[in-house]
Amino acid sequence: MSVHIEMEMEKNTLIVRLKGELDHHTSEMVREKIEKELDKGIVNNLLLNLEQLTFMDSSGLGMILGRYKKIRQLKGKMSICCVRPSIYKIFELSGLFKILSVYDNEVEALESLGVA
Repeated sequence: MSVHIEMEMEKNTLIVRLKGELDHHTSEMVREKIEKELDKGIVNNLLLNLEQLTFMDSSGLGMILGRYKKIRQLKGKMSICCVRPSIYKIFELSGLFKILSVYDNEVEALESLGVA
C-alpha cells in the first residue's frame, strides 16, 4: 500500500495530485506534506486531483476533512476533481460533498477557485 503525491502551485492555489492508495498507512504522510506547504503562508486554496487514486478509507476521508478545515481557517477554498466512481461513492456516503465541490476535471476546478 503506497501513495505518490505530486504538488504544484498555480497562483495562490496548491494543486495536489494523488496516485495509489490513501489509507491509514499513507494519510499521515500526505497530511504532513500538504501542511508543510500550507504553513509557508502563500497558499489560500487547495485542489485535490484524485484521478489516479485507486483506494481510500476513513483515514483518507479524515485527512481530507482536516485539510478542508485548515483551508477554511486560512479564508480559502478547497475543491476536488477527477474522482473515480468507487471513491465518489465513499464521498457520497460520508456527506463530504455537502461541504466540498467536486469537478470533472482540473480546469473546471481551478476556474471555480478563481485561478484559470
